[in-house]
Amino acid sequence: MRRKPNPDQRRRALCDTAIRLLASDGVKGLSHLKVDRKAGVADGTTSFYFRTRSALLQAVAIRVSELDLKDLTAATRTQAPPGLAAHEPSGLATLVMRTATGARLIRTKARHELALQAARDPLLDKALRSHDDRFRTLITDAVLRLQDKPDPALAERQAYVVMMFISGLMQAFTNGDRSISSAEELDAIISGIVAGISPSTALR
Repeated sequence: MRRKPNPDQRRRALCDTAIRLLASDGVKGLSHLKVDRKAGVADGTTSFYFRTRSALLQAVAIRVSELDLKDLTAATRTQAPPGLAAHEPSGLATLVMRTATGARLIRTKARHELALQAARDPLLDKALRSHDDRFRTLITDAVLRLQDKPDPALAERQAYVVMMFISGLMQAFTNGDRSISSAEELDAIISGIVAGISPSTALR
């Protein structure tokens, strides 16, 4: 007897296929039928799980956000305090550099496509930002580890600037920019950003 696919697993698999399509064809090139064909499932499968194109895009945005959160959680958990492993790049910098190649670059490109569309679609924007608070907390924790005398209030402002820098860097990756070539180099830049935002220069 043929086993029925687990609905949650099927939704995730379809979203993962849609991520690859977004990366290669852009938002305008995404359709239910294209997801069906690329995923190798019967025509109509994607529209069964995601009735509208808007529902599909929102589900893909949530999937991207969930995968990003999983990666960032693991990366920041393994980040060593400065001085204990100075010869090794931080987990955060290593993760960001990995978004420039392979499967993570595919996700980076898909995220960029979703972000462009989200600027005109409040529901999609909400889905894409579904874990923003958690992202900010994790980046803030990573920034606190770079401070000799941790200042949580200041770290929040520093984390905001670091997040904006990383976001811009990842967008540059989608265009083939590899001006920053290593996690060690990125660590030095992040440390410089954090050091440059003092109580007197922090955003208010």
